[in-house]
Amino acid sequence: MPVQYDLAVMGAGSGGIGAALSAARRGLRVVLVERAAGLGGNAVRAGVSCWEAGVGGSGLPFEIFRALRSRRDAVGIYTFGRHCGAPEPALRDYPGGEAVIDPARSYLDSCQRCGSPSGRWDYQWGRQHWHGVVFEPEQYAAVVGDLLAAAGCEVRLERRFVAVEAAGGGLQAVTLDDGRVIRAADWVDSTAEAHLAVAAGCPWTQGEEPREQYDEPSAPLTPTGRVNGLTLIYRVSPVERPKVEPCQEPADCWWAPRYPVASIVHYPCGDLNINMLPTMAGQELAGRGYAATYAECSRRVRAHWHWLQRTWPEFAGYRLSWLAPALGIREGRRILARTTLTEHDFRAGLAGQRHADVVALADHALDTHGGGGAHGEAATPYGVPFGCLVPRGTQNLLVACRGAGFSSLAASSCRLSRTMLQLGQAAGTAVALALGAGRQPSAVDVAALRQALAADGVELSWPRPPELAAKLEIGVT
Repeated sequence: MPVQYDLAVMGAGSGGIGAALSAARRGLRVVLVERAAGLGGNAVRAGVSCWEAGVGGSGLPFEIFRALRSRRDAVGIYTFGRHCGAPEPALRDYPGGEAVIDPARSYLDSCQRCGSPSGRWDYQWGRQHWHGVVFEPEQYAAVVGDLLAAAGCEVRLERRFVAVEAAGGGLQAVTLDDGRVIRAADWVDSTAEAHLAVAAGCPWTQGEEPREQYDEPSAPLTPTGRVNGLTLIYRVSPVERPKVEPCQEPADCWWAPRYPVASIVHYPCGDLNINMLPTMAGQELAGRGYAATYAECSRRVRAHWHWLQRTWPEFAGYRLSWLAPALGIREGRRILARTTLTEHDFRAGLAGQRHADVVALADHALDTHGGGGAHGEAATPYGVPFGCLVPRGTQNLLVACRGAGFSSLAASSCRLSRTMLQLGQAAGTAVALALGAGRQPSAVDVAALRQALAADGVELSWPRPPELAAKLEIGVT
């Protein structure tokens, strides 16, 4: 028999966790459906277990950090050092990779990236001002599982929807692969590439838009199929006897120096998280298929690790101990929404934007990987409007994931995990407020939504209020 919920959330990555948790805490009957065997999405299965420096760490991300800090070796705050492979000789004496645990830093130190005086990627600025959060993936999954259980959210793992029932501009039900039918008044799509919204008939796009579409100065003159590069993250662990591990296939070793740069972050336990930038061009996934892409990325990872050990002597003291079971995909499909976030929002900053419905702040760089994509640092934080979560063509569905209403360029900036957690928090809160007022989520009172988010600790203004800064200024110990 069909089961009726107030809200059904598809996808238990960052956006889905934020949506399900915030709605369940407001008394809604919520189900969270995830096709993988565990919670967390990219932060767990793809090894994207680092929150880079950036505005937007308040609200649920801060709550998760506080829960992690009560667990042994679960979380640390790091200081930016270098990208291994960087040509600057002055940075090559930084031991052990790009970013090391810095016990002197607080969570507040991780909550701003913008402000580089050069307006571009600046290593010296980064060394002084960029700090982030690194956490153990399984500990993160345990923390969010505990929070969801305490809120009364029902979680269904290893399930995916196979059929959608939609009519009259609304989504009524989905059928899962075990035959169960789920009905809900409202829905949130957090499946990363908006699979539910697309199945419900919402229009979508993919790849780089032409410059004329949004008049973005960094966009190509003509549309392309190019998407942000993808990464297979791997982990290495200390060994007693230093050794350079051989390539399994020596002929592959020629490949690694083609993309020698890597982001390397220390875990609290001493292991290293290694993120090639990127492992493969994003559009190659469509041409190869997932299984073949993963196999090729695995081959490149081993070549890359061999090259790192030969080039940087300190890495001979580690062994390859883990390959992420899922690819870290930065960009895919994006829905066409009521509002599209563009490069103009990024450049204008919060003070220059005209959106009255901002529900999250971000300040990460325009950051596309591979193929000479756009780069540039934000001068100030910008706001993500609620309209980006409202797909065209439906009334009771919100999209809270990297597949929301962003241009390709804007997506390269606002795709990070803490931003997605906050967009999920905004979506779940909007559903609860709209249901209470007898409205569809797309017609929620935006002023009331912003007020509710601010009451829950979400940062929506800049400069940061001193009282919020004082709250965020806590360390790991």
